Amino acid sequence: MSKIVGIISVEKPLGTSRNPSAIPAFAHPGVTSAAAISRDLKLELVHDLAAVADEWRTLETEGDCTPFQTFAWLDNWQHHIGMRRGTIPAIVVGRGGDGRILMILPLAIEKSGGMRVLTWLGSQLGDYNAPLLAKDFATHPAADDFAAVWRSVRALLRAQRGCRFDVIDLQKMPETVGSQKNPFLQLPVSPNRSAAYITALGKNWDEYYAAKRSSANRKTSRKRQRQLEDEYGKLHFDEATDPKAAAHSLQILIGQKVQFLARIGAENIFDRPGYPEFYNAVVTSGSMKGLVHVAHLCVGPDEVGAVSVGFKHRDRFYLFLSSYHPGDMAKCGPGTLHLHELLQHCIETGLETFDFTIGDEPYKLDWAETKIILYDHVTAATASGTAAVLKARLERGAVRYLKRRAGLWHALKRARAIAGNWRRFVPGRAA
Repeated sequence: MSKIVGIISVEKPLGTSRNPSAIPAFAHPGVTSAAAISRDLKLELVHDLAAVADEWRTLETEGDCTPFQTFAWLDNWQHHIGMRRGTIPAIVVGRGGDGRILMILPLAIEKSGGMRVLTWLGSQLGDYNAPLLAKDFATHPAADDFAAVWRSVRALLRAQRGCRFDVIDLQKMPETVGSQKNPFLQLPVSPNRSAAYITALGKNWDEYYAAKRSSANRKTSRKRQRQLEDEYGKLHFDEATDPKAAAHSLQILIGQKVQFLARIGAENIFDRPGYPEFYNAVVTSGSMKGLVHVAHLCVGPDEVGAVSVGFKHRDRFYLFLSSYHPGDMAKCGPGTLHLHELLQHCIETGLETFDFTIGDEPYKLDWAETKIILYDHVTAATASGTAAVLKARLERGAVRYLKRRAGLWHALKRARAIAGNWRRFVPGRAA
């Protein structure tokens, strides 16, 4: 596969209105360099992630991104999930006049409902979808008029036969990427149906814990811990420090999570093609070493009360997956006790922020003082995509409306759980 399949230069000063049809023609496939004026942004389209692996890793280390834009995360996703789904990576690299990478847009083309959709690579499992930005991206003219850059990106993609699309669906975009404003929020956006939540950890666990939980709540937690230890044995917070241990902890997490999803009537995502393999690669592959963190709460000699998978990225911990024991042990709150241990571990290892990531679960509100609004950019690129976009906007708008009405939303979730259990236990119904 060619390293670079197309190049386009944004030669007109950014900020000046531009007709997409007047954008310069592509260089021939395989071209690896092109002249660029210092104020211009040269866009390159890459399908093979490995072709820009070294520069990608340099940018994720020196620039701004989240763990969900790291090369290892997306490369593993494409290998285990994307290839099975027929996902076409459409990585757009933006270089300055000196050839240095200023941004990487990890985009992809997928098929959905008969439509070809331009989306973020690995969008479904990325809690935050965003570009990778050089530290000084905000000083480049592209940052001031990203809408013009985006028009050039669209033209670059549409000029390639395999990258034509009917719908643009860019979901779960945060307002900032690192310390910089997310340039994608210059496009028309609407709030995602879910938000994310973070908390500043402080320097001392006892002080943080006392500030977050009332004395009555702390007393209840101590009582539950004593009860758990009386019935099952001493508690111990354990980190998986090698691939074998991490894989074992993951299998326990999946087993606990599958039972939880069945109980609430939700889809078992671990049945989706490539998902178990992807998660296993995340926790075991050398490419993720130093980023991924796997831990569990040991209860007694041979029970696991709860498991977590997260990322340590810069000064922040991102909680990605978590589970707790689904049996009688659950009444003692092993998941909450594990969270206490995990928060304490993050404070003691010098992390400054704990990110609960996307999802409006009530327990996050008990800890997080900051709510992160995430945004979607959804629009039609062809006449056939118009109906699909309208349908998506209506469905997502309905979900946002219902989630703002806690009582109604809870009733719907309860009804889903009842329906899910009925399907599991009624003879002749699919599990």
